[in-house]
Amino acid sequence: MEKPHAPSCEKNREVILDVLRQHFADRHHVLEIGSGTGQHAIFFAEHLPHLTWQTSDRAENLPGIAAWLDEAALPNTPPPLQLDVQQTWPARRHDALFSANTLHIMPWAAVESLFACLPGVMAGGAKLTIYGPFNYGGQFTSDSNASFDRWLKEKAPHQGIRDFEKVHALAQEAGLELLEDRAMPSNNRCLVWQMVRGIEFGGVAAGGQERKFDLADKQPVERLLHSKTC
Repeated sequence: MEKPHAPSCEKNREVILDVLRQHFADRHHVLEIGSGTGQHAIFFAEHLPHLTWQTSDRAENLPGIAAWLDEAALPNTPPPLQLDVQQTWPARRHDALFSANTLHIMPWAAVESLFACLPGVMAGGAKLTIYGPFNYGGQFTSDSNASFDRWLKEKAPHQGIRDFEKVHALAQEAGLELLEDRAMPSNNRCLVWQMVRGIEFGGVAAGGQERKFDLADKQPVERLLHSKTC
């Protein structure tokens, strides 16, 4: 099949890579939520070869992602996972999560579900990086963002630029601490949180019992997810 292509991925990948080089330098297994075309996954996996970059998306987007992965044939990009954030999540933990340009596309209920499910897939100390436009204090940060928000809502009323404060409140409820809010080109932001509670990816687990995992085999912690949507 012909590979899908999003020009925005080519424009923002370098500045996002700068953030990931800083915050994912000591990470091992990344779950990308809403991989879209798969372009970001290939670029980041190639430039950060120490990471296993796990793509995921809704079923209709998986063939396009697979086309990019198959062509690149990188050793650190396993096949994409089917993931709807409002449905059952894969029963595994990761020490890093990434998502770009997704929160303003999915319904707000899906944003709430995404953050509610994070404790089930993030190890203690895991980092979450989210890229995209945000409002602050209920205000758009630029005229172009206001125009973009109108365009989104004309396409689908459930879409729209999210308020940083509301998203951050969801993150705090999930046990995340904000590490950085970095300004990016074209009035976007890159937000980085860290999980401050939960089971460790390696080292000391809940209850003080030492638990070690074979990171060379890239086997994240596995457990059943009991929540209806997680």
